[in-house]
Amino acid sequence: MIKKQVTSLLLLLGIFAFAQKPIFTTAKVKAATVYFNAAEISQTATANLPAGTSEIIIKNVAVNLNESSIQIGSPSTVTVLSVQFINNYISEYDADTKSPELKRVRDSIVIVQKEIQKVNNTINSENKTIQLLDKNQQISGVNSGLNVTELIKMVDYYKNKQIEIANNINSLSEKQQKLNDLLYKLQSKLEINTNKEEKTSSGKLIIQIMNDVAGIVPLDISYLTNNASWTPFYDLRAENVTSPINMMYKAQVVQNTGIDWKKVKLTLSSGTPNQNNQAPMLSSWFLRDNAIQNGYGMQRNKMNQLQGRVAGLTVQSDDLKEVVVSAAPIMKKSSVSDYTTVEENQLNVSFDIDIPYDILSNGKVHSVSLKEIKLPASYKYYAAPRVENEAFLLAEIADYSKYNLLRGEANIIFEGMYVGKTFIEPNQTSDTLNLSMGRDKKVSIKREKVADKSGTKFLSTKKEQTFTFDITVRNNKKEAVELLLKDQYPLSTNKEIEVELLQSDGAKVNTETGILTWQLQLKPNENKKFRISYRVKYPKDQNLNL
Repeated sequence: MIKKQVTSLLLLLGIFAFAQKPIFTTAKVKAATVYFNAAEISQTATANLPAGTSEIIIKNVAVNLNESSIQIGSPSTVTVLSVQFINNYISEYDADTKSPELKRVRDSIVIVQKEIQKVNNTINSENKTIQLLDKNQQISGVNSGLNVTELIKMVDYYKNKQIEIANNINSLSEKQQKLNDLLYKLQSKLEINTNKEEKTSSGKLIIQIMNDVAGIVPLDISYLTNNASWTPFYDLRAENVTSPINMMYKAQVVQNTGIDWKKVKLTLSSGTPNQNNQAPMLSSWFLRDNAIQNGYGMQRNKMNQLQGRVAGLTVQSDDLKEVVVSAAPIMKKSSVSDYTTVEENQLNVSFDIDIPYDILSNGKVHSVSLKEIKLPASYKYYAAPRVENEAFLLAEIADYSKYNLLRGEANIIFEGMYVGKTFIEPNQTSDTLNLSMGRDKKVSIKREKVADKSGTKFLSTKKEQTFTFDITVRNNKKEAVELLLKDQYPLSTNKEIEVELLQSDGAKVNTETGILTWQLQLKPNENKKFRISYRVKYPKDQNLNL
């Protein structure tokens, strides 16, 4: 019997403890690890807890966080019984009535409400007076026995009195409207004052804690949220075609977590925290039709070719290797690089930044500088005049895997001028990274059709067309340049369509792709001219896109 009473007493004490007023505290963002599609936020909070069981409401927590990722760190004397995340917490307890600011607002509300009541009473009284005057006027009119002079006086009295009362009612109505507006503003101010944290975040954690010893308890909080991301971005600067590329490795960080990150330690990671971590299992492998397999292989080949495209034509890696100069990376000593630590493991690359950053929760892009690198580069020009009559400057970076580059856009500043954007794609099989540094108007390219060497002939069942083009290149620069020049002739997979290359002027011919390649060394103000010619023969009833 005694044991049951003790047990009942303990249960009652526990229920009483949970029914007590919760303890409110505000979390502060300490650090954030931002991934491409999420962020892990680390926060700290403190609470003055009594011995026993308490309920803590932690404010200033990110919205839409992953509840299963919440972790609470606490001293050994504290046991975390439960954790719950909610976006909108409606407390059954009043706000702190001892706050002087809140007390002034509440007192003002009471005064205004009393004034509104007085005005309402006065308006009601004036309306009753008008009603009484109207009734008295009707009675006087029926049993008046008044002469004309007395009747005129009575009419003037009623008229003046009603005008006076109507004017009073109008003034009172205006006063009533002003008091109602003032009351609304005071009530709005009270709502803002009692819900200040809601302006930055509607997310809150409700934690049930059992504490052995009363006192101030520190808490470490961490969780994942999908409302943050980052993308790599680069600034590429080169003074001329003999200097290395000064690369500023940057990040564009965006967060809309509902809480501002003030003076936080940032870590940017290329990992994906929410991906499926289940190891794959092999199942039976059934062979399909060869056509399907060949189609898949063709798609893979096309994708591999697209990785090296510039100005619409494929750049073969073998062509570019001939002028690559291998060199070790030169790390520039700078304040940004000194404060960034790069950690590379088997799964991802992370950048730990020791400089504290402010990242506001406004959905806008915040630029973060990671490190500065000098990239040894060899330069050459590239042109495909069949697509575009302009030369593109290519920078070739050897052994680029040393720099931990990630896919992203880059600004190009060449010879002190902004020339546009390019895209860095390090996820390729070649050991040389090609960066397009923009167009150079000082290398002139012209491709013209030679009319007297081109034409159409009609045979018995065939149509024969000959195409001849002259390609002229000129170096208008003061220094010599290397130019990778490409053109092409059509290929046929139809036996009825015959293609014959007639003239290539010393070009390296790839018969599988129809690409013609010239590796040129152009001296200052030097001109070079090349001619290509090909013949296409096909049935008369066919129309080809030539």
